[in-house]
Amino acid sequence: MVKAKSINIQTVSWQDYALSLREIRTQVFIVEQHVTEEFEWDALDENAIHLLAMVGNQPIACARIIGNKIGRMAVIKTSRGKGFGMALIQKALEIIKNNGQKGNGKSSAHLSAQTHAIGFYQRAGFVVTSEEYCDVDIPHVDMEYNFESSEPLR
Repeated sequence: MVKAKSINIQTVSWQDYALSLREIRTQVFIVEQHVTEEFEWDALDENAIHLLAMVGNQPIACARIIGNKIGRMAVIKTSRGKGFGMALIQKALEIIKNNGQKGNGKSSAHLSAQTHAIGFYQRAGFVVTSEEYCDVDIPHVDMEYNFESSEPLR
């Protein structure tokens, strides 16, 4: 478990924490961004590594990791701008890097970023690697974090 400010970030399974993970993703993606439930809930959750961030006993953020790809990163509206998202992305990068050191050959991490969040991910050391495209009617770009050449996390 990682502690940053008053946040606790845990690696959890979908089977044990689906309710909390669904609550956060429903608030952010389905309610705020109008993503359909059919798109949001997929079979990939069952086998992904999930990160769950809590303040006290309140779930406030989550992300999932599949291989070296970070996805479904969400921070509830009332917890944004407090450094919790950066703590979450740092934990995700730490997990991917550690998995790479175990022989999985992962020298980089990837994600698909909504364009409004590009600056956030750039501050974490990611670089844009694609042209803009739409995913569920939301503009996105692909981004990469290279463990060999990216600036240290800040």
